[in-house]
Order: sequence, then structure tokens, then C-alpha cells
Amino acid sequence: MDLNTFLRLLAVFVPLSLLSVGGGQAVVADIHRQVVTDLGWMTDGQFVDLFAVSRMAPGPGSLLAALVGWRVSGWTGALVASLAFFGPSSLLFFALARFWTIHPRSRLMQAVEQGLAPVSSGLVLATIFVLLASADGGWLAWVVALMSTLALVNNLLGPFALLGLGAAVFLVLG
Repeated sequence: MDLNTFLRLLAVFVPLSLLSVGGGQAVVADIHRQVVTDLGWMTDGQFVDLFAVSRMAPGPGSLLAALVGWRVSGWTGALVASLAFFGPSSLLFFALARFWTIHPRSRLMQAVEQGLAPVSSGLVLATIFVLLASADGGWLAWVVALMSTLALVNNLLGPFALLGLGAAVFLVLG
């Protein structure tokens, strides 16, 4: 791997590591923007494929960072992207956990808890929009996603039933 690619992988994943409040899925939209739109490392379709593999594979959902690194620069890229994505947030979490243990009822910790919940929700929502726009599902994908969300929020059906229904809808109408 050349030094330029190494530095670009660090520049993409270190800041995202610190923004991944709520888990790796919170920054998928920004990973997409950087690796597809800004850097041109892959197409929308390739990104969606890597995202799908990252969700099907065992391990953390943030496996996407390693897969992007691998796509860009093989095993070395996967290692660099993984360390860049997991290292900074792990160190920050460790420091916050120590502070939290010492000062569990501090106003700062209460503010952090209350402030990060809507930020995390917004980041996850942005990821949903980017993935739906990048996939080739068209309007039908948007309708199925909306109906699935409503069904889950109202506890009407479980996720496996929704997966089956979504597949059936695409078989019949797609």
C-alpha cells in the first residue's frame, strides 16, 4: 500500500470513529459519501454489496470499514481501516467509562446522555436514506422500508416475517 492511500484511509476512518455514536451504522452515510462520491474508490452498487456482506458476516456491524479498506488496498488496507475505525473510539470509550465510574451523576454525563440520543438517531436515519438511494430498488424499496418501519414500531410483525413479506412484494411487484 502506498503512503497516500494509507493516509487517506486514516483521514476517512479516524474522524468517523469518533462520530460513531450509537454504533458503526451511524456513520454509514458518511462512509458512503467519502468512499463513493468524494474519493471514487467504488460505485454505489459495490458499496451496497460491501454493506450487505458486513451485515451478514459474524462480528461487529462496523466490519464495513475493514471491507472498504480491503477493497481499496487489500489486507493491509483492511488492517489500517479497522485500526483507524476501532482504535480512537475504543480509547475515547475507555476514558469516558472511567470518568463515568468516578462521576456517575455529574451534570456533564447527563448532558452527554441526553444530547447524543438525537444525534445518534439522526445519523442512523441518514444511513437509511443513503442505502435506499444507492440500492436499485426504486420507489418500491422506499414503500417497503416505510411499511416495515411502521410495522416494527407498532409491534405488528417481527423482523423475519417482514423480510419474507418484503421478498414476496419484490417477487410479485418488482
